[in-house]
Formats: sequence, structure tokens, C-alpha cells
Amino acid sequence: MIYQEGYVYHIKDEYFEKVRDSNLMQNKEGGTYRPTFYCLRDNKTSLLWMVPLSSRVEKFKAIHDKQVTKYGKCLTIVLGEFDGKEAAFLLQNMFPIRDYYLDHIHTRNNNPVPVKHSIHKEVTTRMKKIRQLHSRGKKVVFPDIDRLEQIMLAEVKDNAAE
Repeated sequence: MIYQEGYVYHIKDEYFEKVRDSNLMQNKEGGTYRPTFYCLRDNKTSLLWMVPLSSRVEKFKAIHDKQVTKYGKCLTIVLGEFDGKEAAFLLQNMFPIRDYYLDHIHTRNNNPVPVKHSIHKEVTTRMKKIRQLHSRGKKVVFPDIDRLEQIMLAEVKDNAAE
């Protein structure tokens, strides 16, 4: 699967089986590809950072609003629209993968559905801030992204050696 910036993807079950992180939002049972993931390329490592989308907007709006009240902002949840519906972009659940684990792009009537540019900018900006905080030892993301990144980078290295 060839990654295109600005779109949402579904991930192969193989990824979740390999990394076994209980904090990841995994594909639903029964073969449905949910959740969907917005992804952004890390140009330093070539890995893709996946941000789960949730349609449970009310739940995440309450968490978002509570953080805004308490801290004056919420870095970990972006509320917006995707594919004509309200959605929550959950940066608190982001994680890295290799392109290999992309299964397919999210489509509507066989056409890829883009993410609005304003949401893309907001997610990108917040992701950079979250990764900076994480690099300084702040626990902002639920999955063990250091472990996941090492697994993916080891795969990249192994594939390059072949």
C-alpha cells in the first residue's frame, strides 16, 4: 500500500498481533475495519504515525472540555469532521507503524476520503508538541510508543539488510 498524506487508512490485523499492546485501539472482530486511522509520515525515521478516529464524539468532547477547563487547552484530542460526520482524532492513542501494515485507504463510493486541511494542520501541530513532551519524559500517550517505535525501526533495519 502506498501512503498518501491527508487520508485515513485501515491497518492489517498482523500489526496488532505482532506488537501486542493492550492500549492500542484494534480492529473490531468480525472483519470490520474499525477504527480508521489518520496517519502522518515521520521524515526522520520514515515510519507512519497513526491517529485513531472515533465516532464517539460526545464521550471525547467531554474529556476534551474537561482538559480545556483544567489546563486551558487539550493537546490529545482534536474534534472535527471526517467523511461528513463529527469525529474525534485521538492523539492520546497515536502509535508508529511501517507502510507494510497499511491495509487500505478509507473510501466512500470507491473514492478516497480526504481529511480537511484545517484538521490536518491542527493534528500535525499537536502531534509535534506531544512528541516533544514525550521526549522530555511526559506521559501524554497511552500506548508504549517507545517500544512500538523500536519494533518498527528494527523491522525497517532488517528489511534494509535483506
